[in-house]
Amino acid sequence: MLMRDEMKRTRRSKQVTAKSSKSPIPANRIRDEDDDEAWPSQPSESLTVTVVKPKKYKSQLQTKPGSIPDNPPEEMTILPFTFFQIDALDLAPRLLGKFLRRDDVVLQITEVEAYRQNDSACHGRFGVTARTAPVFGPGGNAYVYLCYGLHTMLNVVADKEGVGAAVLIRSCAPVSGLETIQQRRGQKTDKPVLLNGPGKIGQALGLSTEWSNHPLYTPGGLEILDGPVPEKMLIGPRVGIEYALPEHVNALWRFAVAGTSWISAPKNTLRPP
Repeated sequence: MLMRDEMKRTRRSKQVTAKSSKSPIPANRIRDEDDDEAWPSQPSESLTVTVVKPKKYKSQLQTKPGSIPDNPPEEMTILPFTFFQIDALDLAPRLLGKFLRRDDVVLQITEVEAYRQNDSACHGRFGVTARTAPVFGPGGNAYVYLCYGLHTMLNVVADKEGVGAAVLIRSCAPVSGLETIQQRRGQKTDKPVLLNGPGKIGQALGLSTEWSNHPLYTPGGLEILDGPVPEKMLIGPRVGIEYALPEHVNALWRFAVAGTSWISAPKNTLRPP
């Protein structure tokens, strides 16, 4: 009898020891993906577990799933010279979804505007001057100018040499180099306000007017890389060209990726084609 009582006390003692050896998880502990410790599948009512996953930054272009390639940008193809030898109105929508790369910064183009030959809103209307000469260069070159003496605006020259047409890059989504972009922009954010305007693009890429005439189809410096074709597109009149002729003010030569927030204002003038 005494032996049975002793065995029962021993078993109870082992059970208590086993329970107390498992220290409780503090309620304020934050889970990390690299944490190997087992976590309760159903926490008790008295235990609040905050699950925080590390933020992984990726392109914000919202087209159909899988449209953004998994390949790192350095493995993508630089668009050839021939890609740019077409009318600005044809080139503009074809640039949507393509990538701009300068060193560690890669942006995906989400909004553009076409400026054509004999267009009263195009800088080419002034003829060849010291400022406008780059826009008369061969398609595929960069045309960078200052707006109000402050904002650096990146344009992609279109068509054959001497035509005088270009596509303005209005907005982009960040793909890589976010910290560099934020530093250049002076904004610690990953929201669309970071890149939703043409002056912001030039600043994010660290451009100056000295980049005019730079060939965007050659390796090194500033490049345009091939990218996915957006599933849907929006069109609308261009922004800030009230000085132009009515036919050009009302022309639907602004193009944007549908379904993304990485586009500039005004958004209410954009609609499906």
